[in-house]
Amino acid sequence: MAFYEALGFEATYKQSKPYVYLALKLSGFQLHFGPAPKGLDPAREESGGCLVMVDAVAPYHAAFVAAMRRVHGKVLTSGPPRITRYRPGASRFTLIDPSGNSIIFIQRDEPAEVEYGGSKKLAGLAKALDNARILREFKNDDLQAFRALKSAVRRHGADAPVVERGIALCHLIDLAMVLGEPTDPWAADVRGLELTPDDRQRIESELGHLPGLQEWLP
Repeated sequence: MAFYEALGFEATYKQSKPYVYLALKLSGFQLHFGPAPKGLDPAREESGGCLVMVDAVAPYHAAFVAAMRRVHGKVLTSGPPRITRYRPGASRFTLIDPSGNSIIFIQRDEPAEVEYGGSKKLAGLAKALDNARILREFKNDDLQAFRALKSAVRRHGADAPVVERGIALCHLIDLAMVLGEPTDPWAADVRGLELTPDDRQRIESELGHLPGLQEWLP
């Protein structure tokens, strides 16, 4: 309850006996919570799931991020609890609460052609980047995205355009920070890239939402 109230939710009903029940509301929707199954481990994030369809997801993400900074002094990106990254133009993000419940905010006009397995028109590092996007934004699996990108950079990095290598390496730095892993050698590799102004502009347009981007780029 404290977690949600800090994000701006209002508790409209609270009950502890004869069983636990909690009702929360925000904007035009409500979340209701009942007793957890015995032996539930919140760390496994298998508690429950809910889809919240909204007109625009960006304002919700921005409000939650601002609230986390006020209450915790930082954005919670690992946990539970945590909030997934929001890439400008994306149509969804996920809020994972301390009990491991996933609340997925989805834009009502989300494109119907979104593929959960990555685009079949791409190959090499470009395909790996697309798959990593699916893993992060739709499946909430930062660890698998990290592993997939590491493998793809080893296999395809040398043959890929420098701008794709830059995007992949910046993703790896961000993922390493989220997962509590060392950021080298990805940070060193990014600093060694020879980027044209157009390359840099493309990287900034795709990854400008990452707070440390300007410090990573050469």
